[in-house]
Amino acid sequence: MGSLPATALAIEIPWDPSIVTLGGLILTWHGLFTAVGVLGGMWIALRLADRTGYDPDHVYSIALAAVPAGIVGARALFVAEHWEVYGSNPGQILALTEGGISIWGAILGGFLGGTLYAWWQGFPIATGLDIGAPTMLLGQAIGRLGDLVNGEHLATATDLPWGVLYTHPDSPAFAHSLAVGAHHPATTYELLGDLAIMGLLLALYFRSRWFRPRPGLLFLAYLVGYASMRFFLTYVRVDSAEAAGGLLRVPQLVSVIVVLVAVPLAIWVWRRRPAGGVAHAP
Repeated sequence: MGSLPATALAIEIPWDPSIVTLGGLILTWHGLFTAVGVLGGMWIALRLADRTGYDPDHVYSIALAAVPAGIVGARALFVAEHWEVYGSNPGQILALTEGGISIWGAILGGFLGGTLYAWWQGFPIATGLDIGAPTMLLGQAIGRLGDLVNGEHLATATDLPWGVLYTHPDSPAFAHSLAVGAHHPATTYELLGDLAIMGLLLALYFRSRWFRPRPGLLFLAYLVGYASMRFFLTYVRVDSAEAAGGLLRVPQLVSVIVVLVAVPLAIWVWRRRPAGGVAHAP
């Protein structure tokens, strides 16, 4: 086994991606932080429900639909994106504890599952989505800590004053670190971006007079903000399948589609008569 290229100021991550194995069950850092992210998201959702008068029982009920739907969506999009691997090894499709999920799949799957359940139960959908926006961002940010420890996603080499090197042979990024040396901590960039967008959304929701009277607008702002960030961050990632004839990668294509749908909807919500007020003059 060769030695890792020496790079000044690169952070070496030596941990085994697996924490413990119990029978056939493998607990990974990725799985642990995903679970912590769900719990963190529930915590902020309940705090927001309390401040906005949203029934906390609805939060629990929607979570029971949105979380499994998000997990299914996350895995489904990842498998579809890497079908050349899973098509010949279908037994690995359900190996969720070993990593391999798509954040866009989680977002869209959770949105679909939670929204359909809320519609079926007659819950306020738009206000629930607004509560869900910072909830999902916090969950995404915490989940990215697992990606950082495991080395789940590969990025381009960097000569900046920071970078990561994975030194454990079982890390998905070990061979990549051997080949290119220090590379961008792309998922950490996304973690920081998630927290920044969450802070901005919370400030807009509670300090701006434009958002709370227009239910659904905050969630659409979340989609546009995250999609824009993910589009550009994908340029430093090297592990996403190509799309649109090689012009874009799959996360970028999804980001473009989300923006094209969310922006007109946001304009429509913005121009509607707000609750308890008059329509905003265009």
